[in-house]
Amino acid sequence: MSVCRAGFPALGGFYALDTEVRIEFAAATGKNTNHSKNATMNASEILKIVDAIHRDKRIDKEIVFTGVEAAVATAARKQYGDGAEVRIHIDRVTGEITGTKDGVEISPREIGERIGAQSAKQVIIQKIKEAERDAVFSEQLDQVGQMVTGKVHKIEGPRRGKDAEDIFRVAGAVIFDIPGVEAVLPQSERIPGERFEIGDRRRGLITEVRKAGSKVRVILSRIRPLFVQKLFEQEIPEIQDAIIEIKGVAREPGFRTKIAVYSSDQRLDCVGACIGMRGSRIKNITDELNNERIDVVPWHADLHEYIPNALRPAEIDEVILCSMLGRAVVLVKQEQRSLAIGRKGQNVRLASKLVGWDVEIMTREELEADLEKAVEGYGLIEGVSPELADRLVGEGFLSFDDLSIIEPNDLMQMGDLTEEAAAKIIEQAEGFAEKEEEYKKSTRQEGA
Repeated sequence: MSVCRAGFPALGGFYALDTEVRIEFAAATGKNTNHSKNATMNASEILKIVDAIHRDKRIDKEIVFTGVEAAVATAARKQYGDGAEVRIHIDRVTGEITGTKDGVEISPREIGERIGAQSAKQVIIQKIKEAERDAVFSEQLDQVGQMVTGKVHKIEGPRRGKDAEDIFRVAGAVIFDIPGVEAVLPQSERIPGERFEIGDRRRGLITEVRKAGSKVRVILSRIRPLFVQKLFEQEIPEIQDAIIEIKGVAREPGFRTKIAVYSSDQRLDCVGACIGMRGSRIKNITDELNNERIDVVPWHADLHEYIPNALRPAEIDEVILCSMLGRAVVLVKQEQRSLAIGRKGQNVRLASKLVGWDVEIMTREELEADLEKAVEGYGLIEGVSPELADRLVGEGFLSFDDLSIIEPNDLMQMGDLTEEAAAKIIEQAEGFAEKEEEYKKSTRQEGA
């Protein structure tokens, strides 16, 4: 039973009526261009139209029945007035339509004559169009986070304004045909430097689905780390079969990606399996990513092993973990320092993202100098004993800035301090850190 005030129910997968189904609906309602406006509804034909939509559109019959009931109830409301509460029911076996208005039964004849088949038909067609959008939205929403392949059919030129309301019309947007709907790759989600031509087939990650009037907008991305992961899952059979597991991805789109892989089968070279003979497997992925560099490294549960792997191709001497700061001090020889850091810090930056720790590259000489400087500096802070200074540097607190962000409870435990004493030390460290920053800033300005 449908109540006109309740509106139209969600029709998952309920697509708009095509020409054939529209004709069948007209027959079901006894309506054609030569009939009167209030032609009565044919019960047996209503069953046929419900069955036709069920078969052609693969929609559950109950959803179709409910939709027709809601449409007739809406049409009835127009006839009886907004204040009337109308309930409509279609017998699932006979197709007979019955209803009540304000609790009083309405005869089937009155439903047909007063409500009008055409009004009901118009409402249901309108609602089905809305349901088509909702169905596509629901279907595509389930695909968020998945990768799709599409064909480029339009590229927005530079004349479009960046503040355009329709994301499909923003400058640089690439419009794709993907299964069931159009999708847009915004300029901001494109790999730097990549170019598109009409007819190109490319892959993208569905990141968002929006309703925009009667349409559904699917947003794609090619710059997310998850996109690289999905490419590996598609291209590497051992990953598809769960023999190899992706443990992490760090990416700077268009430039470089680091991906960590692992296999419980120690006999398997998981890095080699991902790269393929002479790079045959990885080439398909780098081609899709506009020749972005990809480092495949072995994952390890022990950070003393994992961090050096993440910093490849640099050779690492030692890893010192400072757990309180989430920092890893990595010691290298002087000739390996620039390689470990990478161009503009890219190698160490990606390694930090991959392992989830703040990785700092140092030579042993630099570390010793920083330790000495830190102990000397902490001696300037009232309340910091030599023993506490040693504990602080042992935990990796190598500057006033480091000490200024320590948790008060941790400092209290390390130095057997009161809450007041710990707070005073942190306050002094903040002051010294600010002075150091001001000094560095003025030095840079003088140098410029």
